[in-house]
Amino acid sequence: MNKFKTEIKWGVIFVLATLLWNLLERLLGFHSDKIEQHASVTMFFMIPAIAIYVLALRDKRNNDLGGKMTYKQGLIAGLIITLVVAILTPLSQYLAVEVVSPDYFQNAIDYAVKSGESTLDEAKDYFSLQNYMVQSLLFAPMAGVVTTLIVALFMRKS
Repeated sequence: MNKFKTEIKWGVIFVLATLLWNLLERLLGFHSDKIEQHASVTMFFMIPAIAIYVLALRDKRNNDLGGKMTYKQGLIAGLIITLVVAILTPLSQYLAVEVVSPDYFQNAIDYAVKSGESTLDEAKDYFSLQNYMVQSLLFAPMAGVVTTLIVALFMRKS
């Protein structure tokens, strides 16, 4: 377990950053008054997400691997971070919608129906904790793997 201390640390940092991003979105009104802009604003989380992976692999390279890291070592470290994030994703989704922004689903449902994007039943099915957990359990690993493949390429150092 100590061997993966850095990866676990950065996986937890990633999850905390996700929760902070959700809080920021809520405070800025993207979970209520400006909910129509929520999907676009959420995409900007890619910037801190990639930055976290860069910082994590740099930390791994400089502090655990003596300043050198092969692509394979970076890939393994990034995949372990992704695994930590995936394991913590159900908890972070729960906290995001039950603690950070408890009105989000109702606001999203109301907007989807009012704008004609979906029926009430479709909106209730889509904007639910269960559906969001499933989506995030699928998306988090995919995004983590893609990010890892790219970031590890740039962080390798002989």
